[in-house]
Amino acid sequence: QVQLQESGPGLVKPSQTLSLTCTVSGGSITTNYYYWSWIRRPPGKGLEWMGAIGYSGSTYYSPSLKSRTSISRDTSKNQFTLQVSSVTPEDTAVYYCARIPGTMAVLTSTLRKLSEYDSWGQGTQVTVSS
Repeated sequence: QVQLQESGPGLVKPSQTLSLTCTVSGGSITTNYYYWSWIRRPPGKGLEWMGAIGYSGSTYYSPSLKSRTSISRDTSKNQFTLQVSSVTPEDTAVYYCARIPGTMAVLTSTLRKLSEYDSWGQGTQVTVSS
């Protein structure tokens, strides 16, 4: 059974870059045809899909965050990483990494279907504050 674990600083200052890592065990991030996403929940709000990286290394981003977000991976460590630049207090949230099974090619709309995700990390709180 695959397990995901988020790690990274819990406190980030405004205008800095938020960086989180998801470590995957029990399965490879290069296995066909899985996609690995970052999803967040701001306080008092619903879950927001941020972006994903696929089994082949292709990346997908939410249009609202694309200009500030980057997702990459280290296959040797079986990890994938989220970076969000120029953070503001509105980026304060619990951040989750999660896996969704897909097909060889996938649409962003498919990756947004949170009910289709089959594995989730426990989440990590990130607060943006000076």
